[in-house]
Formats: sequence, C-alpha cells, structure tokens
Amino acid sequence: MESMSAFAPAAAAGGAPAPLGSETHKTLFCRTLLDTHDPYRPALIEWPKLDADTHGKITSLPIWDIAVATEGRAGMNVRTFGEAVSDPLLKEAIMMNAFEESRHKLVLADMVQAYGIELAPEPEYRRPRDPEFAFMRTGYSECIDSFFGFGLFDVARRSGFFPPELVDTFEPVMREEGRHILFFVNWVAWWRRNMPWWRRPWFELKVIAVWIVLILERIDMAKGMGSNTKAQENNFTLNGSRELGVEISFPELARICLAENDRRLAPYDRRLIRPRFVPGAIRFVLRFMRS
Repeated sequence: MESMSAFAPAAAAGGAPAPLGSETHKTLFCRTLLDTHDPYRPALIEWPKLDADTHGKITSLPIWDIAVATEGRAGMNVRTFGEAVSDPLLKEAIMMNAFEESRHKLVLADMVQAYGIELAPEPEYRRPRDPEFAFMRTGYSECIDSFFGFGLFDVARRSGFFPPELVDTFEPVMREEGRHILFFVNWVAWWRRNMPWWRRPWFELKVIAVWIVLILERIDMAKGMGSNTKAQENNFTLNGSRELGVEISFPELARICLAENDRRLAPYDRRLIRPRFVPGAIRFVLRFMRS
C-alpha cells in the first residue's frame, strides 16, 4: 500500500526573483509542479473505518455530487487545453495538472463507493469549444474554491468533524489544489508577457468574461434555496462551517482561510507569485467588518 501522506513539498527556495514571462520563470513554475508530483494511486487507498455517527455526518454532506462533477470537468478542460500546447515543458506540466485533476475524481469516486454515498448521475463531460477559456475558467474557479476549501478543511480537522485518519487521507488532494493554483497564476503571468501583441486584448476580455461567469455562478449559489438541490450543494462553499456543525462568524472563517492559504503555499519557491485577487478581496472586506 502506497501512503498518500508520505510526500512533502520541498522547502521554499530564495534567490533572485525570476522575471515574469522569462524562460527562467516558465521553467520554475513548470518544474515546481512536475517535481512535487505525488505518485499515489487511488485504487490503493485504505479508507479508514468510521463510527456510525461520523459516517452519518460525512455521507450527509451535500457536496459529493458537485465535487465529483467539478473534478471531472476540470480534468477534461485542462487536458483539452494541454493537447494544443506546443512548448514541450509547458505541455508536460499542463498534462500532469490534467492527470491530477482526473485523479481527484477517482479518489472521490472511490471514497463514495467505500462509504456507500449515493450520487446523482454524472453529467457528460464534453470537450470545450474554447480550450483556453475553459482552462482559465477552471483555474480561476480553483483559486476561489481552494481558498475557502483550505479554511473549511482546517475547521473540519480542528472540530473533529473529519477524524485524523480521514484528514491524513485527503491531505494530498488539498496539497495538490495548492500546487494547481500556484501553477495557474504563474502561467497567466507568463502567458500575458509572451503572447503575440494582437492577442492581448482578446485574452483580457476572456479574463473579464471568466470572472463575470464565476461571480454570477456564486450569486446563484448564494440564492440556492428550497428545492434547488444543486444550488444547495454549491452553496456549501458559503455556508460550509454550518454544515460542519461549527458556529463561526464570517470574519473568523475568513481569517482561517487567509492563514491556511498562506501556510499551504509557503513551502513553494518564493520566486513564484501567489494568487492575489481572492485573498486581497477578503483582506479588504475584513477592514470594514467587526469580529
């Protein structure tokens, strides 16, 4: 049995900053993703036995349908984009990203089977018509969801909602999410400086369109009430601490998310840029809120 918890990222390196968009920058963010890959196999995961109370709480969480579907789409989106990339190193890193996204889906599917969780039928995962837009939508969406996911995972760990054995089992998946968003934001910074000048306006319009789509999605999540089961499931990101049985204020949860986001990205090379928009927006909001 391969241990999923045996892998640990290398310590952060210092040195001179890598100029954004340079060959050094590209090599750094690609090699960081490739060299920190954890070769665990979902089929060999030994899911811990849960007592009846914990089993009931885990299986009642309204997140598993959307989690499996999200990882399935992410794998398709990233893989489709990577197929058209000509740079050998960048292509290798993107395809590794796609492999890990698809592996997350296998991990979740294996857990669902192990604990007898019933899922709705999966959607069909269709190849995107615009691979670049789909890749960016997946990347920016992960920047949002991972930020809150890091905090909620820590709340579940500290509250005992997730037993230590289950925390250890899921830890590599959380670690990979941090690696993915680090890779994505550095790819965006690199590509902005290397694309042909005539593509830049269209690219920036795509970035704006992606954020509009993601904001509208999350407004819909916040309105998810009543019989809209899918919206209720998506709304877990916003009301997750309550679903975990923990009464916690938004400012307190936000500070946990900020701390966990910083902690999870700290081990990686400091010359790489970090996601800024979501942490920056949360810090701005906290300035006007009381604890």
